[in-house]
Amino acid sequence: MTRYVAIGDSFTEGLGDTLPDGSERGWADLVAAGIAAGEGHPISYANLAIRGRLLEPIVTDQLDAALSLSPPPTLLSLNGGGNDMMRPGGDLKRLVAMTEKAVRRCLDAGVEVLLLSGADPSGHLPFGSRMRPKGEELTRAVAEFAGQEGVTFVDMFHDEEIQQRHYWSADRLHLNANGHRRVAGVVLDALGYATEAHVVAPPVSARRSLAAEAQFYREHVLPWINRRLRGRSSGDDRTGKYVDWTPVPA
Repeated sequence: MTRYVAIGDSFTEGLGDTLPDGSERGWADLVAAGIAAGEGHPISYANLAIRGRLLEPIVTDQLDAALSLSPPPTLLSLNGGGNDMMRPGGDLKRLVAMTEKAVRRCLDAGVEVLLLSGADPSGHLPFGSRMRPKGEELTRAVAEFAGQEGVTFVDMFHDEEIQQRHYWSADRLHLNANGHRRVAGVVLDALGYATEAHVVAPPVSARRSLAAEAQFYREHVLPWINRRLRGRSSGDDRTGKYVDWTPVPA
């Protein structure tokens, strides 16, 4: 039986794909369901991702918990580094080194690894042009390492379709339901479960009004800046949504 565990930040937690009950679904949940459907029998699934997490706690705390699951996982997905790149400075070589160490640790434990680069939000964000080169460099380095190790790598950073505005939430940083569905389709196809990547037609083009821009800064940018100034994170005091094996029916 497949036992799939996902570790990461808000991208993997599923922020933006909000269900009617207020819970977050996201691409990893959809991938778990897709694997179960493709295999024709239930699988076990855990999701330890927490919004706002930097890469270091992902590849230490979350990875420790993932590899400690009983029975152990057969497949682990890893994405991280986006929150690191949004902060001033940052050592990209260190991010790559931490990713490599985490992957080798999984491979040594006999766990199949799926690496993902997150979708590129920089075209929608203030000062996004400063973020894009960091994302390019990190994606290129991780892709090279994944190729050398024979690890499945999904490059969503360069997916041009998902960069369009209608795949993103109101905060312009997290994918919406359509964005998460697209990631899930690409991932399932990369894992060998033939799946078409989700595509939606763009809405009628409309320029953002000054009032809409003011609302965006008031509701999303300023709270983010306030958390940074207070040394807080949106994921403080949170745990992963599925910290133990959860059955996913076929």
